[in-house]
Amino acid sequence: MHAEVMAIQESNRTVGNWRLLDCTLFVTIEPCVMCSGAIGLARIPKVIYGASNQKFGGAGSLYDILRDERLNHRVEVETGVMEEECAKIMQDFFRQSRERKKEAKRLAKLEVVQDM
Repeated sequence: MHAEVMAIQESNRTVGNWRLLDCTLFVTIEPCVMCSGAIGLARIPKVIYGASNQKFGGAGSLYDILRDERLNHRVEVETGVMEEECAKIMQDFFRQSRERKKEAKRLAKLEVVQDM
C-alpha cells in the first residue's frame, strides 16, 4: 500500500470523516495516479511534494489528476520542496528494496539446494 493511501486512511480514522477538508498532505515524491485519485476522493485541498515522479506521477508529471478541471474536486499542488533531499530519500529507498529482494531470492535458492 502506498504511503498516501495509508496517511488518508489513518487521517479518516483520526478525524472521523472521509472528507479531509482541513488537511494538507506532505509527501516525498509526487503521488501516482492511484494515490492522486484517492487524494481527490478524500477532498484534500492541498498537496505538497518534493521530487517529481516522471514514470507514474499523477500530479503534473505524467497526468494531472489533482488539477483536472473535468473532475469535481481540484487540489492545490506545491512542488519542489526540498527536491534534492526527497529524490535522494526515494533513490535510497528503492535501492534498499532491490537489495532486499535480491537477498531474499539468494536465500530461497540456498534453501532449495539444501533441501535436495
